[in-house]
Amino acid sequence: MIIMKLGVFDSGIGGESIAIALQSKFSEAEIILVNDRNNLPYGDKTKSEIVKLTNNAIQPLLGANCDIIILACNTATAQAIDALRIKYPNQKFIGIEPMIKSAAKLSKSNTIAVCATPSTLSSERYYNLVQKFGSELQIIEPDCKDWARMIEQNDINYEIINQTINKICKQGADVIVLGCTHYHWIKDDIIKLVNGRATVIEPSESIGRRVEELLKTS
Repeated sequence: MIIMKLGVFDSGIGGESIAIALQSKFSEAEIILVNDRNNLPYGDKTKSEIVKLTNNAIQPLLGANCDIIILACNTATAQAIDALRIKYPNQKFIGIEPMIKSAAKLSKSNTIAVCATPSTLSSERYYNLVQKFGSELQIIEPDCKDWARMIEQNDINYEIINQTINKICKQGADVIVLGCTHYHWIKDDIIKLVNGRATVIEPSESIGRRVEELLKTS
């Protein structure tokens, strides 16, 4: 029996939540997970740095001949996936992006919040997402630059996160987009802090659907 290989890359612990979700959906698949904790955080690095680091980090996945490589990192997707697709044209890649399209459909107030790294928020890919799906929205982009580090080091300052979430909700956001896979680890905490004032979304389920779509075209 041929076993599907799915490679998952993230700069740090965020990719583990994606790997768990994929293993649950594709129980027979071999999930190969790599990270680049030595170079954390990615969110404050330049595009050229992120392209180089991501390329270096995924070499074990390329070497393992993964059927699909998932960049379980919004920052790496935003800054590096286009370059990687050019460099490795025969390799299937799936990236993760802030769910602007889904948020636009869900929002009734036309105000959403995107919690993401500075690099993701400043990327051309994010700009294009906003122009395509969020041009009619008011988009709040709170300062979350320390969240990934706090989560990675298991040193989470919930007071800071609580202040951020309360401010977002007071500004009228009824959808909160988690635009970094590190934040998936505190999704339940964020939902509690939101206390019904907004819907919290992240792309774990959509990645599984995208894997199925790519497999059908193989």
